[in-house]
Amino acid sequence: MTERNASGNETVFDAVVVGAGPSGLAMALLLARHGFSTALVAPDMPADDDRTTALLESSVEMLRALELWDRIAPFTAGLRHMRIIDGTNRLIRAPEVVFDASELKLEAFGFNIRNRDLNRELAAAAAQHEGLQRRNARFVGMTLEGAAAQVRLDTGETLTASLVIGADGRGSPVRAAAGIKARDWRYPQAALILNLDHDLPHNSHSNEFHTPTGPFTLVPLPGRSSSLVCVESPEGVERLKELDDAALSAELERRARSILGKMRVSGARQVYPLGGLSAERMGQARCALVGEAAHVFPPIGAQGLNLGLRDVAALGEILVAARLRGEDLGADAVLARYEKARRPDIASRTAAVDLLNRSLLSDMVPVQALRSFGLYVASRVPPLRRMMMREGIAPMLARPKLMRGLSLG
Repeated sequence: MTERNASGNETVFDAVVVGAGPSGLAMALLLARHGFSTALVAPDMPADDDRTTALLESSVEMLRALELWDRIAPFTAGLRHMRIIDGTNRLIRAPEVVFDASELKLEAFGFNIRNRDLNRELAAAAAQHEGLQRRNARFVGMTLEGAAAQVRLDTGETLTASLVIGADGRGSPVRAAAGIKARDWRYPQAALILNLDHDLPHNSHSNEFHTPTGPFTLVPLPGRSSSLVCVESPEGVERLKELDDAALSAELERRARSILGKMRVSGARQVYPLGGLSAERMGQARCALVGEAAHVFPPIGAQGLNLGLRDVAALGEILVAARLRGEDLGADAVLARYEKARRPDIASRTAAVDLLNRSLLSDMVPVQALRSFGLYVASRVPPLRRMMMREGIAPMLARPKLMRGLSLG
C-alpha cells in the first residue's frame, strides 16, 4: 500500500519509475500488474513522434503476457520477410539474402508500429491501472536515507521508494544521480527518418540496403506505407532534408530501386546524429537502469527498444523473485543479479551492431570480404540462417520468463 507521512508531502512506494517512453511505461505496468506499489514520474509530452519501432517476437510475447498486445496490435504491420541487399557497388559484394519467419514457424519476426500509437496505448493502459500512480513532474534529484531513496520532483513533492528505475533516456538524470558513468561515442553518420506512402504493396517485406554510408531500411506499416531509416553522412542527410517533397520522394524511390513503386513522403522529417552509449553498470545506489538510460546504438536491425524491453522483463523477474524471498528491492545483491542477467546480452548486441555499422563504412577489402562471406553462408546454410534469425529476435539464453510465455509467479 502507498502511505503518506504527517506532512502529506512524502509518498512511499515500492518502486519509482522515471521516464514515460515505451520502456518506462512497460516497466511501470509490469510492476503494477505484479502487485508492487509503483509511481511513474514524467512530464506530459506531446505525442507527435513520427518514428516507428519494430517490436520483435520476444517483445510481443511480453506484451501479450502483460495483457497489452490486443490494444497495440491493430496499429501494427507484420514483418514476415526480411531482405538484405548489398547496395555498396564495391569490388566484393554480398548476395541478396531473404529471411522468412515461416522457417522458424512464426507468423512474423515482429510488428512495426508508429511510436505515437505505441506510446498512446501504453499510456492509456497505465492511466487505467489502479495500482499505478502518475506524477506529471520532472525528477530533480535523490538522496539515500537508510533502506530507501528520497526522490525529489520539480513540483516540490518527495517520493520515497525502495528502488528507483531510470527509464529516462540517453541523458538520464537518474543515472547521473546514482553516480553511474557511461561511455559515449559518435559515428560520422546521421539518420533521416520519415514515413512513405507507395503504390505497390510491401507484402510484409522489410528491405535493408547496405550502402557505403550505412543502412537504407524500409519497414512495413499498415496499408501501402513504410517507415524509412536512411543513414548517410551528416552533410548528405542535410542535403536530403532540404529537398522539397517531390524531389525527395523521387530520390528515395531511386535509392530503393523502385521496389515499392512510386513513393510519396508522408509526415514529418526527423534527423538524428548517430552514436552509441553504454552505462558502466546497470544499477547501484538503489537505482536500476532500463532502455536508453543504459544503452544506445544506431537504428540497425531493430535492436534498440527490443533490448530495452528485455531489460524490463529481466528486472521485473528479478524483483518478483526478490519479493518472494523477502529481500529489499534496492539492495546491492538484487542489483548485482540484474547486472549479471543483462550485461552479456547488452555487450554482445552493442558489439555486433557496432561491427556491422563500421564494416559498411570501411574501404578495407578484408572487412568487405568478411561481411560478404557471412551473408553468403547465411543464404546457403539453412541451420545457420535459422540460428541467425532466432538470435536476431533475442538471444535464447537471455530471454526472461515473460518473453518465453512463462509466468513470474
